[in-house]
Amino acid sequence: MIVFLLAVVLVYAVTIAQLIYGFGKIKTFTPTHQQPQTYFSIVVPFRNEAKNLPDLLASIKQLDYPIELIELILVDDFSEDQSQRVVYDWRMNNGQYEFTLLENINMTGSPKKDAIARAIHIVKGQWVVTTDADCTFPKGWLRTLDNFIQQSQAEMLIGSVSYAPSKSFIRQFQQLDLASLQGATIGSFGLGLGFMCNGANFAYTKKLFHELGGFAGNQNKATGDDVFLVQKAVANCPEKVHYLKAEGNIVSTKPLTSWGALFQQHARWASKAGDYQSVFGKDLAVIVFLGNLAILMALALTLFGKLAGCELVALFAIKFLVDTILLYKTNQFLTGKWMWGLVPSAVIYPFFSVAVAVYVLVFGYSWKGRRFKV
Repeated sequence: MIVFLLAVVLVYAVTIAQLIYGFGKIKTFTPTHQQPQTYFSIVVPFRNEAKNLPDLLASIKQLDYPIELIELILVDDFSEDQSQRVVYDWRMNNGQYEFTLLENINMTGSPKKDAIARAIHIVKGQWVVTTDADCTFPKGWLRTLDNFIQQSQAEMLIGSVSYAPSKSFIRQFQQLDLASLQGATIGSFGLGLGFMCNGANFAYTKKLFHELGGFAGNQNKATGDDVFLVQKAVANCPEKVHYLKAEGNIVSTKPLTSWGALFQQHARWASKAGDYQSVFGKDLAVIVFLGNLAILMALALTLFGKLAGCELVALFAIKFLVDTILLYKTNQFLTGKWMWGLVPSAVIYPFFSVAVAVYVLVFGYSWKGRRFKV
C-alpha cells in the first residue's frame, strides 16, 4: 500500500512542480505612462449585497481612470435586502458616471450568467469587465488593464484576486486556499494550458464573447460564468487569452466568516470540475483530490497499525514541501506577506477538500439562499 500511496503523492508533487515552473514563466507586467484609451463597461451582478455595495461603489469612485471612459452596469438578481436603495442613493450623488441598474431575468439555470448576458446586450464599450459586489480595487486597476491592452493583441484578460488582510485563522486559511487557486491559475497559463480564472477580475471584448457563443453550452450550470468562458476561448483562440500578472491589478474581495459558508463556497466551485472542457483542468482536479485522499488514507492506515508513522510523515512532507513553494510564490505576489497559519491549514485541508468533493456529488450546494444540484 505504501508504494501505491507514494506513487499518488509523487504524481501530485510533479504536477504542482509543473505549476511552480509555469508560475515563473508569467512575467510581472509593469505599466507605462500611456494615455488611457479603452472604454470599459464594468458589469456587477449582485444579490443581497447591501452591506458590500457601499465599499464597491466607493472603490470605483477612487479609480485613477477617466470617468468618460467608464460605464457601470449593476444587475440585481432579485435581492431581498436594501441593495437597490444603496445603489439609488449612490446614483443620486454621482450623476457624472454612465450608470445603469438592471433587473435580472432568469432565462436559464444560471442566474449569474443570465445577469451578465443581460448586461452585455446593452454595453456601450467594446471591453466588458466583470467583478463581484464584495470587491474593492486598487486605484490603478483599469489603468493597468488599459495599458496591457494597448501593448498586446489580447481580447480576454484574467486578473488576480486576493483577500483583505486579517489575523483570524479562518481568514488565513481562506487566503492560503485562494493563493493555491491563483497559483494554479497563473501556473497553468505559464504552461500554455490555462483553464481557470476568477470572475471578480475578468475582462474580455464584447466581440469575443459573441464569437464564442457567449455562455451557450453551459447555461444550465448555475456557476462557472468565468471558467467555462475561459476554456472556450483557450480552445478556440488561445493567442487572444492572457493572464495579467500585475500588482496594480489585484482585486481584493472579502473572506467568508463561517466554516459552513466556506464549505458551501467550495462545493459550488467543485461542482464545475465535471464540466470542464480542459483536459488539463480535469486531470488537475483529479490529481489534487487523489493527493489529498492519499494523505487521509495514510493517516487511517497508520492509526490501524498498517503503516509506519515515519511513512505517513514522509508522504505529508513531500506534499507539504511542493504546496509551500507554490503558496509562498503566489502569496508573495498577492500580498507580500508571510503565510501565517500554514501548518495547521496544511493539516486541515485534506479533510476539508475530500469532504467537499464527496458532499457536492451527493447533496449539491447552496448559494445566495438557493439550492442547486450537480
